[in-house]
Parts: sequence; C-alpha cells; structure tokens
Amino acid sequence: MLETLIIESPLNGKLIELSGVNDKIFSSGAAGRGVAIKNPDGKISAPFDGIVKFLASPGVIGLKSFSGVELLIHVGLNTCKLIGESFKPQVEADDTIRRGQILLTFDPQEVIRAGFDATTPVVVTNPENFGDIIFLLGEQKIHLTNEKYLQYNLRGGVEYGKFIAAT
Repeated sequence: MLETLIIESPLNGKLIELSGVNDKIFSSGAAGRGVAIKNPDGKISAPFDGIVKFLASPGVIGLKSFSGVELLIHVGLNTCKLIGESFKPQVEADDTIRRGQILLTFDPQEVIRAGFDATTPVVVTNPENFGDIIFLLGEQKIHLTNEKYLQYNLRGGVEYGKFIAAT
C-alpha cells in the first residue's frame, strides 16, 4: 500500500480543486495531481526540505523533497508570456531549501493587470509514488484519493481533477 502524502500549501489564498482551474493541462490532471491557490498572497515558501530542480520564467518552480516528492508550482494561468518586475526569485536551480523558506515573491495584482489569472496550481508530478494526497492550507483541506486516481489512470484517462474535497 502506498503512503499518504500530506503537503502544506506553499502560498496563502483560497485552496481549490484543479478541476476548477481554467487551464486544460492542469484541470485534466495532465501535469499531475494537485490543487490550485486562488487569490494568492504573492509569497511562495518551501513546503518541505529539498532542492530546487528548476526555475522557469517567469514564475514556474520545480521542487524535489529529500523524501522524493516532486512538486510543480506555476504562478498564474497562461503566464509564460508575462515578463515583468513582478517576479522576484529568492533561490536558484540546484539550491537546497528548507521548509518555510521564501522561494519567490510576486505581485498578484500586476499579474491581473497584465490580463492573466493569478490562480496558482501546485501539482505533485510523480503521483504514482503515493497513495492519497492531502493538501492543507490553514483550516482548508483537499483530499485527493488514490482510488479515484487509479480508476481513471487504469482506463487510460487523466481526469485527476475529479476528486473528493474535504473541508
């Protein structure tokens, strides 16, 4: 039986299911199993001890925990075209990180003014290594069940976005 993974959100805002994200790559689960943060506060911190696998412009971060969790954080939707002073990385690729360390700051209002949605997906990109995945943000909680993941995956689909949300 695979281990249940519990991840504290790397940024503050409103925790939502990926199925509610207006981006097919994330809402379909093609990028992995996860959640999104609506109305983010603009500070991304490390949810665990590990390393920065990559930083992509302008606000895409890949992390790997020392226990093997691979996490993708993508500031905003369709923001790959956005260039601006809004994004301020505090780390570089291959840096060792500690839980709670600030990794990137950004101005969500600048993202919105530029015509983009600031909703930020947070996705486990190696979900096959874990059972249930639980995302926590203060009192908010979304529980992604492994049973649903396996049902869809065995059928050849990637409908990870349709999971049980627990509050």
